Amino acid sequence: MERLLDRIRGPEDLKRMELGELRQLAREIRAEIIETVARNGGHLAANLGTVELAVALHKVFSSPRDKILWDVGHQAYPHKLVTGRLGRFPTLRKPGGLSGFLKRSESEHDVWEAGHAGTALSGAIGYATARDLLRQRHKVVAVVGDGALTAGLALEALNNIGQSRSDLIIVLNDNSMSISPNVGALSRYLAAIRTAPGYSRRKQELTDLLEAIPALGPQVARAAERLKMGLKQLLLPGMWFEELGIKYLGPIDGHDLAQLIEVLQDAKRTRGPVLVHAVTEKGHGYAPAEQNPEGFHGPGPFDPRTGRPLPKPAGAPSYTGVFSRTLTRLARERPEVVAITAAMPEGTGLSLFAREFPERFFDVGIAEQHAVTFAAGLALGGLRPVVAIYSTFLQRAVDSIIHDVCHQKLPVVFAIDRAGLVGADGDTHQGAFDLTFLRMVPEMAILVPRDENALQHAVATALDHREGPIAIRYPRGEGVGVPLDPEPVALPFGRAEWLREGKDVALLAVGPAVHEALAAAKLLEGAGVEASVIDARWVKPLDGETLERVATSHRALVTVEPGTALGGFGSAVLEWLSAHGHWGVRTRLLGLPDRFIEHGDPVLQYHQFGLDAAGIARAAGELLGLNRELRPSWTGGEV
Repeated sequence: MERLLDRIRGPEDLKRMELGELRQLAREIRAEIIETVARNGGHLAANLGTVELAVALHKVFSSPRDKILWDVGHQAYPHKLVTGRLGRFPTLRKPGGLSGFLKRSESEHDVWEAGHAGTALSGAIGYATARDLLRQRHKVVAVVGDGALTAGLALEALNNIGQSRSDLIIVLNDNSMSISPNVGALSRYLAAIRTAPGYSRRKQELTDLLEAIPALGPQVARAAERLKMGLKQLLLPGMWFEELGIKYLGPIDGHDLAQLIEVLQDAKRTRGPVLVHAVTEKGHGYAPAEQNPEGFHGPGPFDPRTGRPLPKPAGAPSYTGVFSRTLTRLARERPEVVAITAAMPEGTGLSLFAREFPERFFDVGIAEQHAVTFAAGLALGGLRPVVAIYSTFLQRAVDSIIHDVCHQKLPVVFAIDRAGLVGADGDTHQGAFDLTFLRMVPEMAILVPRDENALQHAVATALDHREGPIAIRYPRGEGVGVPLDPEPVALPFGRAEWLREGKDVALLAVGPAVHEALAAAKLLEGAGVEASVIDARWVKPLDGETLERVATSHRALVTVEPGTALGGFGSAVLEWLSAHGHWGVRTRLLGLPDRFIEHGDPVLQYHQFGLDAAGIARAAGELLGLNRELRPSWTGGEV
């Protein structure tokens, strides 16, 4: 039997549907999302919570003429389905398939790309201002989660929006969560509005009452105005938005299509900025996700009937897990250690630390810049702060890293998760740039462990380093399967480790690329080439003694890093060689290319970019002038 969803070629089809059909369509969208994410993995709970919002928005507004900006695309799968992408939806997050986020190149209805929360309000006021200056008449709508309001950028935008008085509609998707439950005063404020019974009715009754107060002279009028304002602040919790100059509508049930459509139509007729407060449930309509919205934020493949993850072969421990367990273990003996996250206690592994040391754990919400500057204050106060943030999100805190931590030379530890390629999350989430933007900052030390065993030693090293800030960076997913030493111990500061001796070419690598360099050395050995393999470990400071030995005893040098080649580890090596007069060393820098890298299988992508054993061996062979073809003796492909 054909579904209503199968008939949707674009959002204009929704305008011909009656309310009952729209409700049926919402059920079909929800089922399609569950079935697809169960197969492919992806973001589930957030999208189940925005089904009715997406349907109502496209019923009331005319996309793409009207601009609908979704703050973080992982809540926009329903939007994809009603904008003509049903046929490609099974390819979601697959290489070459639909992105898990919004892409302007994917659809004319995707007018805003974002993988970081809190950006849509700034984009929306920009869109609205451009419309006004060009004397156009379309509507601009920003859909923003309540968690995003903890982002400083979102608050800056609200300040600008209220001042501008421009026509702009904000839909506040309030599910009391970001990835984890929301924290902070703004979360409590929105909870007070949600739980205030009869809010809209009382607002109108109070407005009518206050307007009936007569003006009885200047002094009495001023007193009456103060009375009006005091009563509003006392009785109407939504007045914070009104005081900013943004008309407040709500709260409303974000799963009631009739109410949503009615209020959005009211907002469409309203002049000036208006906020529609829609209360939704993360995971709505799917019991396992309703009961565990945090676990179903971004699940891997699962059984849609039960919600249970599909079994997968037992593998090595994850880097995140090793970091989490090591930090918690060492913190038992170091009461000065505290941990900070920006709305990611589960993702960064700090939930374990939080359970054991709740008074020493701080979740500051989606506020990476604040997290870093907060850590600076903690360090000045005598504590040893560890800031755990994904590489892609740490980009938002560069100013705080430079100005508040490094400039003051404070002993803050940065634990940078998801460094390197991240797979299906794609170009907005690739951890490609952290080595480059951290390396440029004075006083910052950078340590890149090659595997999960080296990571536990890196954590111990970072906690022992008290002369200034230090960053350790590690990838997403499982380790390489090496045994873990019984005790984490500090590594020699600024010293590389020689893993293999050779005389022809030196393979100098950081992170998991070290293991690919070892495999490349075996390939080269089959071609008669003797390769040294060095785990540089430190991107800053570099081991000058090792570099001097490499430059004077090898015919060629290849650097390998799982990050952008521009300004990263390889660039640092070239700078050192130049500064020390080694201008004649034949070198090749291997790293990620100078572009944003789409979603895909990281193993295949590293092969594509020449960062696997085959690519490293090929680069070394080219430097040495080898003409013969190098063939690997393992199952990872061939050059």
